[in-house]
Amino acid sequence: MANIVYIAQSLDGYIADSDGNLDWLNQIPNPENDDYGFSAFMNRIDALLMGRKTYETVIGFDVPWPYEKPVFVISTSMLTSVPAELNDKVCHICSPVEEAIESLHSKGFKNLYIDGGQTIQSLLAKDLIDELILTDIPVVLGSGTPLFGEKFGERLGEPDQRLWFENIDTKVLNNQLVQRHYLRKREA
Repeated sequence: MANIVYIAQSLDGYIADSDGNLDWLNQIPNPENDDYGFSAFMNRIDALLMGRKTYETVIGFDVPWPYEKPVFVISTSMLTSVPAELNDKVCHICSPVEEAIESLHSKGFKNLYIDGGQTIQSLLAKDLIDELILTDIPVVLGSGTPLFGEKFGERLGEPDQRLWFENIDTKVLNNQLVQRHYLRKREA
């Protein structure tokens, strides 16, 4: 079982700009239309767990629903209802994040793709992230939504609370992006 983050960030650690926009993610030329390992990653996972804001961002894109795997949206207030065409693909969860993870794993969803800044931060704060796959986009945004924010930082105030990861792979993609794959180091 693994809870895995696969996300892009700016060089200064932001996953969205100060207006919540992601347009900067598509500014790097990609003449080969490389998916940078995303399809292979999606083949590894059983389902996605994302926050409400991320879900609303995804349904706001002018593209067909991009996920074939089940998507679980964790939110205490689902402000946007699930469109009828997604009823069999998206499920709303209204429970604490650790209960949601435990429930999904017990239902056979062993490898979960974790997406969304607040969801990632909440799971990091509870030490429930097993892998981080981070792709650095060569831009400095200056402000925005940080990948590692206050929820995460609150937990790590003391040295014995730090989370250590081991780098198992680093790739340079398209001669511009750097993708780093980390595994959580846990004591036996």
